[in-house]
Amino acid sequence: MIRLILKRLVAALPNLLGVVVITFLLTRALPGDPAAYFAGGAATQEAIEEVRKQLGLDRPLIEQFWRYLAELARGDLGLSLTTGQPVLQELTSRLPATLEIMLAALFVACAAAIPMGVMAAVRQGSWVDQLCRLITTAGVSLPVFFTGLLLAYVFYFLLGWAPSPLGRLDPIWSPPPTLTGLYLIDAALAREPSVLWAAAKQLVLPVFTMAIFVMAPIARMTRASMLSVLSSDFVRTARASGLSSGTVLITYALRNALLPVVTTLGMVFGFMLGGSVIVEKVFSWPGVGSYAIDALTASDYAPVQGFVLTMGTLFVLVNLLIDVLYLLIDPRVRVES
Repeated sequence: MIRLILKRLVAALPNLLGVVVITFLLTRALPGDPAAYFAGGAATQEAIEEVRKQLGLDRPLIEQFWRYLAELARGDLGLSLTTGQPVLQELTSRLPATLEIMLAALFVACAAAIPMGVMAAVRQGSWVDQLCRLITTAGVSLPVFFTGLLLAYVFYFLLGWAPSPLGRLDPIWSPPPTLTGLYLIDAALAREPSVLWAAAKQLVLPVFTMAIFVMAPIARMTRASMLSVLSSDFVRTARASGLSSGTVLITYALRNALLPVVTTLGMVFGFMLGGSVIVEKVFSWPGVGSYAIDALTASDYAPVQGFVLTMGTLFVLVNLLIDVLYLLIDPRVRVES
């Protein structure tokens, strides 16, 4: 197990280096001049050139890149020109907010999609199967921003059931003491049930917005995988041996059908990394996605580069977790690099 983890981490280093190079080049290709932006609209050309020199943008591109790599090796992601704070500090403080939405949405999506896919496969052609197809089709058809705005309009504006979609907590509440950065966990550890309930209510709309988005591929893969396994010889043998339907379905069929579903979860997590940016802007969520969008608008290179590098690292770690789950679900599986 440890050897597998080390092998996958070493194999991921070229990928991360590629992410760094591509991100560096793409940020420099963005339209707009950050020196002119920060010098102000009334600045003279001499003032703009002075700002460009202070930012190091007057140096050759290759020199800027090697300087960036040297700072990256020291754990320095640079300074955000829009906030004046170190990028690493900003990402560290905002990343838990993004992870809280993503993990909660993934849990809700799996809790709904996997049983739905199993029932659709067991009762193929029934109303359950048709309902599963309808939900998954709607999930992949509706844009994330439209789903978020629709949920906010219905449940906040019309019905008044949800709190205002403005951040992680209502202004009347103070954040719990920071331990993990996840408000639900921190409030539970601090034994503040009122803050826990307030944070949970704020999570409902953004979590369901993202869960609807990722539910479709999970349910579809679960259904397809279960249909394939249920028609296999070992399932027919288990049924002929007199085992109960629940034992055959859960112990034999579902466990063998989980490997493709776990693979889909890895891809879904990548979709969520991109979808979180839109969800955070819709619900004014102070995560790394909204931070990156604001930096991108201002042509602030360092936060954009730090955001992409962070997301790339998360994607590598998730894929490593997927490999480990393969071995836990089926020890016969051997992941080759």
